[in-house]
Amino acid sequence: MAKDVIISTGAVNCYGTRVLTEGIDLSQYGRNPVLLWMHRRAFDGDAMPIGRVENLRVEDGKLIGTPVFDRNDDFAKQIESKWESGFLRMASAALEPIETSADDALVLPGQTRETVTRSKLVEVSIVDIGGNDEALQLYGEGGRLLKLAAGEDCPGLPLLQLTEEDEPETGDGTGEGNTKPKNQTTAMNKEQLTLLGLPEGTSDEQATAALKLMKTKADNAETLQLAAVTRCVDQAIAERKIVAGQRDHFINLGKAAGADMLADTFKTMQAQTKPTETLRLSKESAPGSGEAPKSYKKLSEVPQDELLTLRKEQPAEYMRLYKEEYGIECPPLSE
Repeated sequence: MAKDVIISTGAVNCYGTRVLTEGIDLSQYGRNPVLLWMHRRAFDGDAMPIGRVENLRVEDGKLIGTPVFDRNDDFAKQIESKWESGFLRMASAALEPIETSADDALVLPGQTRETVTRSKLVEVSIVDIGGNDEALQLYGEGGRLLKLAAGEDCPGLPLLQLTEEDEPETGDGTGEGNTKPKNQTTAMNKEQLTLLGLPEGTSDEQATAALKLMKTKADNAETLQLAAVTRCVDQAIAERKIVAGQRDHFINLGKAAGADMLADTFKTMQAQTKPTETLRLSKESAPGSGEAPKSYKKLSEVPQDELLTLRKEQPAEYMRLYKEEYGIECPPLSE
């Protein structure tokens, strides 16, 4: 069964920009929906298409399609085998930017270049390392591949513009050569850097990496907390302090209050008893009921005058003591 793949999304990519999925022109590509390997074109040697993309569509802000491999091509068959076996699972779009925008409303955290609002899909490739952050390819004028370093300007994909403060800090008041640049979308102030444990002058890339690390740690802590809460709830069910039907309720309670608070709560709760157990305990503790039942380790410890009563009224206990005494299962008891 053919498998669909996400080709592109509107997330921030390795170029520091993002491509709006709804602005991708699919019309030209739809007339020749080639599928390549690692964005290799015919001018890269003997590279040829390995298939085509069918059922190309946009769903929930994602560009999705179905790779179909050329089974008359030995190399394409190798890629198809790894694809179907799950060893390759990523595809990547090669896009040519047509229009970009510096509108703050379109900028996401970590973005350093203008948003690509309109683009043209050139080709789609199966890749070994995929996703917008790694495999996206962008082409400039004349079909030349864009290779951008951090901070490198490019007419086809401009950096987000710096703005000037209204009042100059020093100088002759003309505002020339003495304004204070500020990147409103990516620059972090001193307080934010301090909270992240970073020094002044930290680059946007370093700040973004610190934020990603902080989020990873928070996600890991949340996972560990949920695991601790779940163990605590399952133990309470095993100890019959709550019933299985209350599991989700107490897990949600533990998420909010914490595993330690939940454990303290369960410590104050008594194990629930069955009605038959309640009746038996009531009978044994009733006035005149005599001493508590004696406990024996093996059958030979039971007084002779109690053996028959034990056999009739507590057959399970009788059979347990029999096994402890003789080391074998007790034969079925008859009336």
